Amino acid sequence: MVIYAGNALPHPNISHRPAPSPSQRNRAQDLVGGMVPQYGDVVETDIPSRLDALPFGRFHLLVIVALGITWILDGLEVTLAGALSGELKQSSGLALSNAQVGLAGSCYLAGAVLGAFFFGWLTDRLGRKKLFTITLAVYLLATAATGLSWNASSFIVFRFLAGAGIGGEYTAINSTIQELVPARLRGWTDLLINGSFWLGAALGAGGTIVLLDPSFINPALGWRLAFLIGATIGLIIVVMRLWIPESPRWLVTHGFPHEAEAVMRGIEARLGAAGTREHVRLRMRDHTPLREVALTLFKTYRQRTLVGLTLMAAQAFFYNAIFFTYALILSDFYGTPADSIGWYILPFAAGNVLGPLLLGHLFDTIGRKIMIASTYALSGAMLAITAYLFSQDLLSARELTIAWMIVFFFASAAASSAYLTVSEIFPLEIRALAVAFFYAIGTGIGGIIGPLLFGVLINTGSRGSVALGYALGSILMIAAAVVEARWGIAAERKPLETVSRPLAFVD
Repeated sequence: MVIYAGNALPHPNISHRPAPSPSQRNRAQDLVGGMVPQYGDVVETDIPSRLDALPFGRFHLLVIVALGITWILDGLEVTLAGALSGELKQSSGLALSNAQVGLAGSCYLAGAVLGAFFFGWLTDRLGRKKLFTITLAVYLLATAATGLSWNASSFIVFRFLAGAGIGGEYTAINSTIQELVPARLRGWTDLLINGSFWLGAALGAGGTIVLLDPSFINPALGWRLAFLIGATIGLIIVVMRLWIPESPRWLVTHGFPHEAEAVMRGIEARLGAAGTREHVRLRMRDHTPLREVALTLFKTYRQRTLVGLTLMAAQAFFYNAIFFTYALILSDFYGTPADSIGWYILPFAAGNVLGPLLLGHLFDTIGRKIMIASTYALSGAMLAITAYLFSQDLLSARELTIAWMIVFFFASAAASSAYLTVSEIFPLEIRALAVAFFYAIGTGIGGIIGPLLFGVLINTGSRGSVALGYALGSILMIAAAVVEARWGIAAERKPLETVSRPLAFVD
């Protein structure tokens, strides 16, 4: 229920505007007094507690599938680019050099960084639903265009645009999922969804096995058709997302209390209303000024910002450096044919899927701090061991793949927990932009530098040089484990409003 509390004293950081038009509010009238509330008014609502008290049901499954597809699409994109790199280097492809393959991977991540910032800002300002529709459309068009690339430059540009769509998806989707899933299941759900990246990786790997098989199709055409896999999946998901509502938490905070109540009642009609109803009071706002965002990140929650940056940067370097160049390692150091690389990526992906699936519930039971620190430390330590064995030429291609399965069983849970952390420890009003900030900075530091660095190291032809790159990733992961153990937030099973008090709340 939303109760109108009338005009309140202006808040210095809130931009006051005339009340939205009747058409914007669907001509809704206030539940008390027949008035349409204005920005700056105080309302009392029980929507957050009602969302957390809901039983898990088909509505939540729809949210997980329709929104979680983002990570499957990203996994598909990254895998296609990696597995196809061998064919793209051939004259029948685009005749790319190793440096151009690395540059394309870095441009994809650069697009994701800029897309995350831009679309993240819009997500907090315009709403979750609008943006997860727009960003999916950007991804679809860019991915389809990638399959039509005519030279290295066009391929790199389209990869950049596809990355921008994916970066925007991360911000809109993480925000929506956090705000719709009950607190008691938030950790497991978030890890499961982020881990689904590797379902996309497996799909991409399986697709390239077929599409790069000369007995099935000409590889010169197969690599182009491979990129249409992602576009096809995206078209299906566009339809599924039509049934996902706007976040009631965002609506009630941003001046749409009646729409929030209508959405909430619609969800409860599907799942059944729960008895827990705790009221909170908040001052409605149309947006949060960037100055307030900066103060919140760098002053109010400075320590949390340090934790988020460390976790995101470490996992981004770890993942992007290793996975983006895995196909090059197989082809340059083991002589693996381009049409066989997919067979090595499939078990690699399996380990990554199983990690969040089997370990995810422990983040809600044992707790965030111990599980995040442990998975980061274990994956860092095992990467160091793998680096040594690789440098000494003690691993075959098959044995290296088995080693990666074990390493990334823990690393996948660790990386997923980084996204969980940054999307739940900051206030609702800046959640999408906070996710964008950490994703962008972490990816910029770890993701863009990583593939370029490893591309150079691989070109040396020295196992020792590549092993030094692995060692750097190991050090970053272990350092992140120490930071989490010291300053991490115990957010398990707690409402978002308890983990981080929304800026709009009033006492």
